[in-house]
Amino acid sequence: MVAIMAIATAGVSLSLRPSSATALEREAQRLAVLLESGRAQSRMTANPVYWRPSATGFSFEGLTDPATLPSNWLSPDVQAAGAAPVLLGPEPVIGPQQIRLVSISEPTRSLTLATDGVRPFSVLAQGADAP
Repeated sequence: MVAIMAIATAGVSLSLRPSSATALEREAQRLAVLLESGRAQSRMTANPVYWRPSATGFSFEGLTDPATLPSNWLSPDVQAAGAAPVLLGPEPVIGPQQIRLVSISEPTRSLTLATDGVRPFSVLAQGADAP
């Protein structure tokens, strides 16, 4: 019985990832959804919408109601690294674009969101090329 508990405990502890990795993945997935929402709103209103990183988060510029999308990270450990403004529309094809998110506490840990301009933004696997 003790051996089973020890094996189960070891398995759980090995499956746990550092919280910075979890926060970074969560923020990357969230930002991908927000970017697609911004693209959809840009196409619906026929207005150009830009996503811009800031010192405290990010902003969506050009929305008819800026309060419809958040402008902050859920985790204070995440930031966009050297990201330039990203044009989200109103054209259906926006051109290839990338955003790299970095963990502030572990600068070597990062994730990249990318689109080829046609497909939705998605989180790239580590070492993968942009779509």
